[in-house]
Formats: sequence, structure tokens, C-alpha cells
Amino acid sequence: MVQQRLDRIFSALADPTRREVLVRLGSAPATISDLAEPFAISLTGMKKHIRVLEEAGLVVTEKIGRSRRCRLGTERLDDAMAWISFYQRLWGRRLDGLDAYFTLEKGTEQ
Repeated sequence: MVQQRLDRIFSALADPTRREVLVRLGSAPATISDLAEPFAISLTGMKKHIRVLEEAGLVVTEKIGRSRRCRLGTERLDDAMAWISFYQRLWGRRLDGLDAYFTLEKGTEQ
């Protein structure tokens, strides 16, 4: 279950347009029309981006009159951050080990 959630989150964040949408929504909610305008893409195109963000839990939409208002979702990036932190620590330890190895090798050559 966590892996599927991570897949959806990373897939949603893989696109630069979707990342910009999240930045924009971090300031204030916006309609799909408002979000599409700076990208010069169709409403249909922006709706597809929003749907991906919704499926990842990163955006929530609600219909207000004839427009659809978007805001940041309740899904936090804690799972993604935990995954990244784990591998950051893992690679940090491996690189530290490699550094120690080369330091040792350098000392034996002299």
C-alpha cells in the first residue's frame, strides 16, 4: 500500500507542470482556468494534470458553480520524505565507507 502511494506521488511529481501547479496552490486555491493560463495549455490538458495530482492525494477539487476550484490536498509528502531519507542515509554510509577505503589506500602507497 505504501509502495503504491509512493508510486502515485513520485509519478505526479515527475512532471514540471504539476510541480508548478503545486507551488501555485501553495499560495492560494485556484480554478483550473487560472492554473492553465500561465502554461498556455488547454483546460482539458490542465484537467488531466489535476486528475493525476488528485489521484496522488496532492490536490483536492470542488465544483463551485460552473468552475472547479483546486487546493492542496491533505496527503502529505511524509512517505516520500521517509523513502528519500532512508536512501540518503544508505548512500551516505556507503560513500563514507568508500572515502575511508581511499584514505586507507592512499596511506599505504606512501
